[in-house]
Amino acid sequence: MVLMSLLEGRSRHGYELAKLIESKSESAVQFQVASIYPMLYRLERKKLVEGRWVEKANERRRRFYRLTPAGRRALADQRRTWREFVEVLHRLTGFNHA
Repeated sequence: MVLMSLLEGRSRHGYELAKLIESKSESAVQFQVASIYPMLYRLERKKLVEGRWVEKANERRRRFYRLTPAGRRALADQRRTWREFVEVLHRLTGFNHA
């Protein structure tokens, strides 16, 4: 869900995703770049993201990923499921999310 959320706005490559996760979570969540790519490959096999190679002058080639229409639907479903889960936690435990 985290990776798909970060791909919702625009295409990104694995290193950028890892750095975004770290910065947006204020370093509470960190992923090694090497662990991000297997997740992206699984999402790609499921047709939730699409990857394409981009080459720029004087830079190494990078694979950029974007969310597919199926990925957008899956992300909406995951958000709904998590929202319901957090609401149930709140009812059961008094847990309140920020």
